[in-house]
Amino acid sequence: MKAKLFDKSGEVRGDVDLPKCFGARVRRDILLKVFEAQKGLYSQAYGAMEGAGAQYSASGISRKKRHAWKGTYGKGISRIPRKIMSRHGSSFNWIGATVSNTRGGRRPHAPKSEKNPFKKINKKELAIAFNSALAGNMNGVVVFEKNVLDIKTKDFILVLKKVFGDKFDKILKVKKVRAGIGKMRGRKYKSNAGLLFVIGSDEKMMRKGIEVVEVGDLRIKDLAPNGEVGRAVCYSENAVKEIGGMFK
Repeated sequence: MKAKLFDKSGEVRGDVDLPKCFGARVRRDILLKVFEAQKGLYSQAYGAMEGAGAQYSASGISRKKRHAWKGTYGKGISRIPRKIMSRHGSSFNWIGATVSNTRGGRRPHAPKSEKNPFKKINKKELAIAFNSALAGNMNGVVVFEKNVLDIKTKDFILVLKKVFGDKFDKILKVKKVRAGIGKMRGRKYKSNAGLLFVIGSDEKMMRKGIEVVEVGDLRIKDLAPNGEVGRAVCYSENAVKEIGGMFK
């Protein structure tokens, strides 16, 4: 399998041989399965604070006994922990507290930050998923010469316009304000994935609006951000060689 090799001006300079993994069969089902299994590894651990919902004094289980101090005999109220808001003599104004069915009470099954998000993945399925993500690029495999890493960003954008043509609108990462009530619920902005440029381990590149990843740090979540194939991906010539060495 071959791919076109582009120079820093966007012109085709020849062909480059691609490793077999770029021509693998795309298994969308296995790719999504592995993506969901790995998603917990990259998420931030969260959980309820220790003692949440029980940071005040409640009287505990009330006593249904005649003439008992703070007893609830004949009051017509349930046996749940209660805190005293006010009292007049032996008459108390109680409010339920601590338990999960009261206001400000603890959650019945709160998440725990020490939970292990790791899930086992079959090695063959992991390889199939990674190959599927490599083979499912939006515009095929686009390979650039090494000298494209040294040009200025504005010149690099012109090269991408020349290479991708009508699909250039999906290349740059664009951040927009979400329409609707979601922007009041902690998700004000949304953005597309944008272009992914894969470079070799000994190469350096920084581009605004484009995600750059070294071969050694390349993951399925980079090639398929939502578990689906079709992201625009470009490779440097050295990156293709290194990927070929990984799957010998």
